[in-house]
Amino acid sequence: MGLQSCFVAKNYVRPVKEVVEVQSFRTDKLSQDSLSMANLSWRTVFKDEQLTKYIDQALNNNMDIRIAIQNVGAAESYVKQGKASFLPYVNGSVSYSYLNPSLNSSSGINLEERKELNQYDISASLSWEADIWGKLRSNYRAANTTYLQSISVHQAVKSRLVQSLASTYYQLLALDEQYRITSETVGLRTSGLETMKALKESGQVTEVAVQQSEAQLLNAQALLLDIENGIKLYENAFCILLGDFPHAVSRSTIEVQEVDSVFAVGVPVQLLSNRPDIMSAEYGLINAFELTNAARSNFYPALRLTAAGGLQSLEFSDLFNANSLFASLVGSLTQPIFNGRQIRTQYEVRKAQQEVAMLNYRKAVISASREVSDALYTFTTNTRKIKLKQQEYAAYSKATQDSEDLLVNGYANYLEVLTAQQNALNAQLSIVSTELARLQSFVQLYTAVGGGWR
Repeated sequence: MGLQSCFVAKNYVRPVKEVVEVQSFRTDKLSQDSLSMANLSWRTVFKDEQLTKYIDQALNNNMDIRIAIQNVGAAESYVKQGKASFLPYVNGSVSYSYLNPSLNSSSGINLEERKELNQYDISASLSWEADIWGKLRSNYRAANTTYLQSISVHQAVKSRLVQSLASTYYQLLALDEQYRITSETVGLRTSGLETMKALKESGQVTEVAVQQSEAQLLNAQALLLDIENGIKLYENAFCILLGDFPHAVSRSTIEVQEVDSVFAVGVPVQLLSNRPDIMSAEYGLINAFELTNAARSNFYPALRLTAAGGLQSLEFSDLFNANSLFASLVGSLTQPIFNGRQIRTQYEVRKAQQEVAMLNYRKAVISASREVSDALYTFTTNTRKIKLKQQEYAAYSKATQDSEDLLVNGYANYLEVLTAQQNALNAQLSIVSTELARLQSFVQLYTAVGGGWR
């Protein structure tokens, strides 16, 4: 009871201020049940078989993942070292010493004549420090939280990798669709240019109309080249995520992608406990807390036991004789008094580092709640926006058809036709961009609630 009452190491308690409440997400889309998309595997969330195959490949080959795994192994070794610190330190020694002392020295003054002295030693020593104040336990717990933190970092890398792969994959699908639309537009504008030339021959339009039509065709062809270049660049980036050299990426289409809106908005209040980056930040806080405990214990006395024993003889023939045995046992209680302020400085530094860890943890929680809120708003907004964009394209498409009919019959000018065509193309491309934004916000939401790493 006496030793227990003197235990100075404190127990970690999670900060109450960092508990995430409903208002932290600034949305009314939270579910009250325990279902969370964070608990779903990426194989369930992403239904595109080609995408899931790529994610599986990347998790095995990605360089960042492999680096994180090595860091986990290193942290595990420190945990084993921390556990072994509770055991006595044992050292074995075999030595031989030769001495030819001066007769005028302290070691040879009692000798009558110069002699060669040999000494043979076989010994073992043991030292053990009693963990009265909890220093060893605090250091062990600090090493353990470092290990858990490395695992969380590994999980966070996997989560971000899944997000990057899915986002890049959807970007490629969007570019494919925009390439298809632009290719069709090039074909239509090529036909439209021929129509303008025919109308010029009949005197219904001027050379300016032909030149404007040709300029629109060239603009669409240039846009096609930009999209094609973008596809190549995103394919290269995608291959880097796979841990592979650049190559063509086979994929499906954006039209077949499925997003479960129920999972997208069914996020429970306690979702941030699933995020590996927040777990990593809290483990960092625990680590700093335990190291502060260890620094505090340095103010108190250290109880050490030291023992040694073995065989010692001046003649090798007598080394294994019972008379050559020796043993010693020393107990010491050391209290630091003046040490150049080293202990207090170390304690103050640990306290400051603990405060920094607390601020990093709070920052991680606040940033995470913002990411969830942003993703929820973006997903909801783009889901509603797609319907409006589709209606906009339908209106421009009808205006294009009507203006072309009116131009042929002499009731409209070529500028009205060109404007309607350009607006229809922009609206069609905008639909694809909005669908891409919706898919990417879904991926961001899945990552923001802590999914993807399981």
